[in-house]
Amino acid sequence: MRNWSIPAGRIFGTELRIHWTFFILLLFVLFTTYTPQHPEMAARSLALVAMVFGCVLLHELGHALAGYKSGIPAKAIILLPIGGITLLDETRQVPQPGIKTWKRDIRIALAGPLVNLCIGLAAGLILAAVRHDVELWHKPYIFAGNLPRSLVWANLWLAFFNLLPAYPMDGGRVLRAVFSRRMDSITATRRAVSIGQTFALLFMLVGMLNNAWLTLIGVFLFVSAQLEERSVVFQSVLETVQLEDVMLTDFATLSPADTLEDALDKAVHSLQDDFPVVRGGDMVGVISRQKILEALRREGNAYVQSAMNRIFDVAQKKESLASAFRKLTARNLSLIPVVEEERLVGIVTLQNLMHSMALLAESRKLRR
Repeated sequence: MRNWSIPAGRIFGTELRIHWTFFILLLFVLFTTYTPQHPEMAARSLALVAMVFGCVLLHELGHALAGYKSGIPAKAIILLPIGGITLLDETRQVPQPGIKTWKRDIRIALAGPLVNLCIGLAAGLILAAVRHDVELWHKPYIFAGNLPRSLVWANLWLAFFNLLPAYPMDGGRVLRAVFSRRMDSITATRRAVSIGQTFALLFMLVGMLNNAWLTLIGVFLFVSAQLEERSVVFQSVLETVQLEDVMLTDFATLSPADTLEDALDKAVHSLQDDFPVVRGGDMVGVISRQKILEALRREGNAYVQSAMNRIFDVAQKKESLASAFRKLTARNLSLIPVVEEERLVGIVTLQNLMHSMALLAESRKLRR
């Protein structure tokens, strides 16, 4: 999601990104609504799209605020052609004693629809009091020719639609949280996913009859549910795998007194992208192949000490892989050294993690 989106600023410290397919939606709306006889309809249609996605953004900000209040700050909000996604940063999670996880998840999930419901009801009451010409109860409820009426019904529709128990929508997340009271997270997720995919298939079948957008939403829900299920399963595996199962034990190190040209020569003859820098048995820094090249271009043949990164974290052999991931992402690191009794016994890099996880999964299947 992040790789296929572009940054669009920050809101209350949360990064806002727009998926590139959003611009295809704008071109589609412009192409299907513009006519030489009524060019203003294209502008009004684009204004309607902008208004709806403004409501979607407020919906996602509701999730972000609820996450922040629950101790999980939001990392980013990504706008897609058919909605938005709030990415919560669990690496910065602040434990809150006394608050059950399932209650926290329900609170975060309901925050978005509640924002849209409040906006829709407030806008409806105001318009009913001061703008009788809006005709709130006339069809079509969402129409580019009547933006005030569309504001009311778009928010009410967003609130209702997101409360459907179709995982990974908000109602589906509430359902999974309820399931998780009596079963483990993987089983709860799979049960919620199966219900969500039933809704997705229903959307696709109904959409094939008279609504292409409903078909698109169904496809998106079906694929998203599968991705969410895999993510939860992968996370549970990370919690059970220890670093000693996947760490690299045969690795090259550098000395702070090595020159950058010597370091580059060692990097050329190694499969590593990242190297621990060791002095007298103590690890003093980390340097990457890319950093070596950049320093050579910028400064010439200096010493590794001048270019290495002195900020790094360490992990123990018995720590879980999930713990290592959190440490890597919290400081945007690419390597974490594994120590035992303050002695460097291995390294874990982002480069080898996915490869190791795939081999580990296959070895466990063969053992079973």
